[in-house]
Amino acid sequence: MGNAVKILSVIIAAYNEEKTILPLLQKVVDVKLISGIQKEIVIVNDGSRDATEKLVRDYIRAHAEEKIVLVGHEKNLGKGAAIRKGLETITGDYVIIQDADMEYNPDDYSILLKTLLEEKRKVLYGSRFLNPQNRHSYRSFYWGGRLVTWVANILFAQHLTDEPTCYKLFEAELLKSIPLRCNGFEFCPEVTAKVAKRGIKIKEVAISYYPRSVEEGKKIKWTDGVEALWVLLKYRFVN
Repeated sequence: MGNAVKILSVIIAAYNEEKTILPLLQKVVDVKLISGIQKEIVIVNDGSRDATEKLVRDYIRAHAEEKIVLVGHEKNLGKGAAIRKGLETITGDYVIIQDADMEYNPDDYSILLKTLLEEKRKVLYGSRFLNPQNRHSYRSFYWGGRLVTWVANILFAQHLTDEPTCYKLFEAELLKSIPLRCNGFEFCPEVTAKVAKRGIKIKEVAISYYPRSVEEGKKIKWTDGVEALWVLLKYRFVN
């Protein structure tokens, strides 16, 4: 059993991402992971009204040799709901969250996996701020992310630099054991709070970041930052 092949499950929540879903999917497919780890890709079409679902279905038919599963919602429920849907489907030993745009580089999977395995960690975050070569699109997003991270550190005794990062890597068993209730972008603060309340110190490693603009399809808004702060406060004092 000790020599069994390990699997990384990649959950991709997609909502109206017809411009980026195929190049992103191809990058995920092409990535070679360390230690012989294999991939399974679970794409959650979160009620897209564009060609996202058709493009993914066509890709799956043309690449039957790849382990890719498409599930979804009839209407848009939000990133958190899509991630929870994906967790019902995955079968891997580890799980990472991947946005459907091109802001994050799947080549960084092995950087995260290397630290997770070598240090025997259950959770690892990829930090955009630990890489000095990264740029950031809007000051409001930059400082909003910094504020959310600062509050998370104070409330949960962490030492994070980038709490709202997309690249959150988990042992699948741990993430499945967390009772998530999120529907939207509050997945990040909710999972951070509930991991921290289990006494787990979350380590970070530097990752690449290529921000897109609102015109290019960026969906997060300043109100999501306010909600993130509320979620952190709420879960500090309730289960």
